[in-house]
Amino acid sequence: MGYLLLSAAIAAEVGATTAMKYSEGFSRLGPSVLTFLGYVVSFTLLAQTLKSVSMGTAYAIWAGVGTAAIATIGMVFMGEGMTVAKAAGLALIIVGVVVLNLGGAH
Repeated sequence: MGYLLLSAAIAAEVGATTAMKYSEGFSRLGPSVLTFLGYVVSFTLLAQTLKSVSMGTAYAIWAGVGTAAIATIGMVFMGEGMTVAKAAGLALIIVGVVVLNLGGAH
């Protein structure tokens, strides 16, 4: 159940961050409200996740997957370019999350 909550927390965070882009510096009400609500939902779900998943593992997955998802959304839907440095950074995030999970959640 913890990882299901974590997945939902990541989805809410990605949605909130995407809405933030469309808020135009919080000058548009709709996207600004979605940003706020998305982060409230994300942190609430992340807090619930911590009842059953270790903090280091949960946070690494939440931050890493969220960052990779936002970078991908930026490239695919918002015209942000892919550079060697950006690709390497994304690969390092993925490798880091995998290594943390392989290390076990004690």
